[in-house]
Amino acid sequence: MKKAIIIGATSGIGKALAEILLRENYMVGVTGRREELLESLQEPDLSRAFIKKMDVQDVSAVELICDELVNQMGGLDLLIISAGIGEGNKALNFDIENNVIKTNIQGFTCVADWAMRYFKNQGYGHLVNISSIAGIRGNGIAPSYNATKAYQINYMEGLRLNIKEHGSRITVTDVRPGFVDTAMAKGKSLFWVSPVQKAADQIFEDIKRKKRVVYVTKRWKLIGILLKIIPL
Repeated sequence: MKKAIIIGATSGIGKALAEILLRENYMVGVTGRREELLESLQEPDLSRAFIKKMDVQDVSAVELICDELVNQMGGLDLLIISAGIGEGNKALNFDIENNVIKTNIQGFTCVADWAMRYFKNQGYGHLVNISSIAGIRGNGIAPSYNATKAYQINYMEGLRLNIKEHGSRITVTDVRPGFVDTAMAKGKSLFWVSPVQKAADQIFEDIKRKKRVVYVTKRWKLIGILLKIIPL
């Protein structure tokens, strides 16, 4: 039986992916700040679900909790990071920016590094991060969100280069969603908004294919190309 951990599974894409993995007969460890939401996973048989309350901003506890989950499950094949936040902050309140940085950079990096050390030690594994198409360009309304997602995109590329000697035995997948119908989709005039379940189904299929870069939904790949070339 394959074993997976999802960091940030209380709602949205993370929770939908946890439910898919349980249906696909994975053993699944889930973490999040709101334990009561983790316990509401829509799966009749939760005997394969291991729940841990965790805030990725508390980096001193992240590795210990991940170790505990792996020990409970008896191993790890797949780790998905779906813990991310973003706030509009045109006034540039540093407390808001710093809160985003502590989750999207410090927490993300702590989890990703732990996972890669584990996979390198065992010789195989699959790391997936839910970044964002927003990481391709800057944003004046939510500067820290776009900037921290750019960090994640580049960090995942760095990890891919870091484990080249492991060949295809370790996979690093960067998932770049466009607009998905979650609390993170804020603002007016949103377009191509994907239902959460549709987004999660596509991500799971691309995980099985071990793709390196994934746009959700697929049409957002065109937007990604345009964002790289259009003038500021």
